[in-house]
Amino acid sequence: MPKKDNRKEPVCPICGGVIWGGGEKVMLEGAKIRVCQSCAQHGKRIVSRPKKSRRQYSSRSRTKTSTQASQSKPKYTPKTPSQDVVVVSNYADKIRNARNTKNLTQEKFAQQIQEKESLLRRIEAGKARPTIKLARKLEKALDISLLEQPDEFIVDTNKYMKRQKGGSSLGDIAFIKKKKE
Repeated sequence: MPKKDNRKEPVCPICGGVIWGGGEKVMLEGAKIRVCQSCAQHGKRIVSRPKKSRRQYSSRSRTKTSTQASQSKPKYTPKTPSQDVVVVSNYADKIRNARNTKNLTQEKFAQQIQEKESLLRRIEAGKARPTIKLARKLEKALDISLLEQPDEFIVDTNKYMKRQKGGSSLGDIAFIKKKKE
């Protein structure tokens, strides 16, 4: 049974000798290891970068910057899509006919309204539906109306309710949706 070596000095993993000083950090066969000066020639030396010192801020400067940052940033308010108007169903024909009456090509009209020609082509083909914002832009440029008020579909929920008291359950709402279609 071999004796345990109770030395506190670091040992070179290659030659087994004592590493005097800090040793050298090298890349040897894909592994980063610390070896003695004499074995460092067998691997590629790794130059360690000095760690960047962190700046010390006083508590006064920290509170000042956080106050300034909170004042300059506006509070985020999520935008809700405007559901008060919808794009008409025959938008593609209206846009194409209005553009043709003004004798504009798709390319020139796309440049005029600052949109991509491919998007305009897809909208006129009926493959893409314009957003509310784009529909308003098209309305101004072509002097047509593409937006309309949606027809409200009012459903008498009491007709479909199974329970008489306690409100509706998830199953009742699913039943209403199924009947509606």
